[in-house]
Amino acid sequence: MDCCVCTTMPLILRPPRNTICGSCYEGVRSIMNMMNNVESEKTKAFTNTNTNPNGASPVSRRNSSKTIDDCIRWCSEQIDQFNQQKEDLAFLRGFVAAFKSQIHTDILVTPGKHGPPIPAHKSVLAARSEIFKNMLECDECKAPANNTISIPDLNHEELDSLMEFLYSGSLGVEKLEKHVYALSQAADKYVIPHLLKQCERYLLGSLSTSNALETLEIADTCSNHNLKETTLNFLVKNIEHIVSSPKFEAFVHRTPHLTVQLVTRAFANGAK
Repeated sequence: MDCCVCTTMPLILRPPRNTICGSCYEGVRSIMNMMNNVESEKTKAFTNTNTNPNGASPVSRRNSSKTIDDCIRWCSEQIDQFNQQKEDLAFLRGFVAAFKSQIHTDILVTPGKHGPPIPAHKSVLAARSEIFKNMLECDECKAPANNTISIPDLNHEELDSLMEFLYSGSLGVEKLEKHVYALSQAADKYVIPHLLKQCERYLLGSLSTSNALETLEIADTCSNHNLKETTLNFLVKNIEHIVSSPKFEAFVHRTPHLTVQLVTRAFANGAK
């Protein structure tokens, strides 16, 4: 069927010229549904924060009927918002330059294993983590006179990656791959939810039989229910391969409680 939207030569369309193919129709409907869902979520959030004391909402119901012009306008607005967010992010990442160039740093963060300290800024650390904020309070017991705090859980390379994330809000895939377990534990201990979420996404996206046992340990340590449940289900599906791997015996000795949970779930799944 000739389609007035996706054809490469619209000038030679046979009548009727206003027909569209099924793919274009479904595509437009999907965009309209997505637009309605986004607007509905925005309206719901606005209503929750602006509801009158008597329970009445100041937001009136909007017309849910949309046209293709509305879709085009909405897509254009989303692109503008995306470009604005990119500009905002580039502006905020100016902190990274201050970190790497050590501009006006006012504290030294010392890693474990006697690695060299990393200069940083108290204000950035306090803004990113409530734990760091408490550590840096003006209290002689919490803030030493030499303006140094110690992070014994991390070596120098891991600490440098943590500092880079605190300043930029993101990490490259290579650094995540190399330090994801240490960073997950640090994010949990020092209450950095954004980092914990990024580590979770990476671990879920890279889950395999070669790393699932380590991922389960980290999920359990960080009390990450979603990551733990997903990993347990993955391990159960691949239980025959897992129990025959060399890592499994060491895993059993390290974490008997997780072994019991895994074996119990695998047994129950087999019974079903």
